[in-house]
Amino acid sequence: MSNLRFQALNTSINRSQIKVDDSTLRSSLFAKHVFNTQAMRQHLTKDAFLAIEEAKEKNSKISRSTADHIATAMKEWALKHQVTHYTHWFQPLTGATAEKHDAFFETTSEGYAIEKFDGSQLVQQEPDASSFPSGGIRNTFEARGYTAWDPTSPAFIYGTTLCIPTVFVAYTGEALDYKTPLLRALQAVDASAVAVCKYFDKNVRKVNASLGWEQEYFLIDKALVASRPDLMLTGRTLLGHAAAKGQQLDDHYFGTIPNRAMAYMRDLENECMLLGIPVKTRHNEVAPNQFELAPIFEEANLAVDHNSLLMDVMQKVADRHHLKVLLHEKPFAGVNGSGKHNNWSLATDTGVNLLSPGKTPMSNLQFLTFFINTIKAVKEYEELLRASVASASNDHRLGANEAPPAIVSIFIGNQLSKVLNELETVSKGKLSPEEKTDLKLNVVGKIPEILLDNTDRNRTSPFAFTGNKFEFRAVGSSANCASPMTVLNTIVAKQLQVFKLEVDTLIDEKGMKKDDAIFNVLREYIKQSKTILFEGNGYSDEWKKEAKKRKLSNNIATPEALKVKVSQPVLELFEELGVMNSVESKARYEIDVEEYVMKVQIESRVLGDIARNHIIPIAVSYQNRLIKNVTGLKTIYGASYKTYAEEALTLIESISHHIASINAMVRDMTNARKKANVISDISKKAQMYCHDVKPYLEDIRYHCDKLELLVDDELWPLTKYRELLFFS
Repeated sequence: MSNLRFQALNTSINRSQIKVDDSTLRSSLFAKHVFNTQAMRQHLTKDAFLAIEEAKEKNSKISRSTADHIATAMKEWALKHQVTHYTHWFQPLTGATAEKHDAFFETTSEGYAIEKFDGSQLVQQEPDASSFPSGGIRNTFEARGYTAWDPTSPAFIYGTTLCIPTVFVAYTGEALDYKTPLLRALQAVDASAVAVCKYFDKNVRKVNASLGWEQEYFLIDKALVASRPDLMLTGRTLLGHAAAKGQQLDDHYFGTIPNRAMAYMRDLENECMLLGIPVKTRHNEVAPNQFELAPIFEEANLAVDHNSLLMDVMQKVADRHHLKVLLHEKPFAGVNGSGKHNNWSLATDTGVNLLSPGKTPMSNLQFLTFFINTIKAVKEYEELLRASVASASNDHRLGANEAPPAIVSIFIGNQLSKVLNELETVSKGKLSPEEKTDLKLNVVGKIPEILLDNTDRNRTSPFAFTGNKFEFRAVGSSANCASPMTVLNTIVAKQLQVFKLEVDTLIDEKGMKKDDAIFNVLREYIKQSKTILFEGNGYSDEWKKEAKKRKLSNNIATPEALKVKVSQPVLELFEELGVMNSVESKARYEIDVEEYVMKVQIESRVLGDIARNHIIPIAVSYQNRLIKNVTGLKTIYGASYKTYAEEALTLIESISHHIASINAMVRDMTNARKKANVISDISKKAQMYCHDVKPYLEDIRYHCDKLELLVDDELWPLTKYRELLFFS
């Protein structure tokens, strides 16, 4: 066994269990490190508190004098928790969070030291905008960018730092982060949804999008990960033969949580409670050493912030437990990958979930309105929704018999399908009194009978209705939830605008009653959206053929999926709703495509290095040992040595074949990469990396994995799957 591999395994095997005090009540810890409503009531004046609440509810601006007071109160609260620094915490387009720490400490002209933090420091900071991905918006010599306080997401303490959630924009005003477009999309869906809600309840003043994410991840011993260059540099294993036992027995799923994982989870949950992240659920997932945690639903912007924060906290807590969290969508071949299901709904300030069936015909008409409009929105923009989850890592997962396919469809269950079918059959035009009564009593009135879970689940559906919410299952585990949430809320906002315009037209120009107009428009939407509804097996070849007939997109690879982002209709959609201008949209496309290129490029380089500098030398060494053995047999047995050495000779030939294949393929892959690198057009470069470079990764892996089965285990340099996935 190689020295590094031996040391890694020995470190893992002898690791002592870390004990975590789990006696403290979760409720007593919750949000103790968050400057939330409770903390603000204690530390702010009434006027300052109301100013923040008004900014959250009405997007109004906070005056400088009020900001000074809030900053002082926030500083005093933080100092009581032994905080020494503050930071504007933001989410640049790197996929990670960013922060620059400044101390409260300052000196006066008299040489005295004071703790200072005022409104200007709270409201705005200036990080370097050219060093983050900008898609061409900022050049190296144009470094200025601004972070600006987002009062809708509360400040929190992590370690000894006060973290202030902020947006990140360029000096020229364009958004350079995930949060800014999301906030704009949430404003758009709020305005559109409120306008439609007025048909049913004049008291509705605000509609919030809610989000409940489910985070899947792998836990691997840190020492074992350090022995794998591919895991360290790419987040996934670029080679490695499947263990004899994987997930075939389904014995890990929902099984007893291993002690070491449980200690990690308890520690993580304690941190989450202090930070106000309302994690509630934990369990084993399907693959060995794969787990999941999920929170209580929250307002979408706050939920996105919490998930971004969580992914950072997970790694830091894991480090304390000598573990490594893998968030890559497919870190191990042959076992399930990891997703991040986004459960989305809309709720009014009057306490109504707009996607929950009601108990009266009128409340069910409201439910059907938002339910059908969401379906229609997905039908119109299914390709854009697919693009929102596209990445090099998620390409490995989508459609891999553990995740939804790349074809976007909607599952709603048999009962709701029947309701929509009945609604569709109502005659066109103005409804007669008999039709209205029949519709309300026999169709709309049936909705209360549909319980939250009174339908089967379809795990192959990318977008499924699950009783009182839609679950977007195609989101990858490493993704920032803001991207799919920005798209989903934008397309629903647009669709609700179209719906209201059509209903108002029927009322004003055709003289229809409000209910009649709503029914007529919804009925047409049902007919127009049938192609997006699918209740069957999303993995089947039959569905692929059927989806093609329905003219649904099937963009399997990221470069193809991303193209829709810069299509004219999509550019106009985001511009019209004020979510992103064309410069911002095109910049994000450039960033996404470039990220794809860089990830495949890095994987190619890492695999080439491992294959030539780790695998081949060991294979040659073992081959030489076999040749020496055959030579010895010839000395002993003379001419008849072949009878005794036949298996060894076959093994030598097999090893030679795999070594030659690896060498040739690494050379060809390197040449393909060089050709791609000289292409200036980033879209064409991505296509070349996808079609000319990426295929070599699987081909080289095949031969390396074959050598793993042939070479003496004592010599093999890399920690194997059975050791990575079944550590104690």
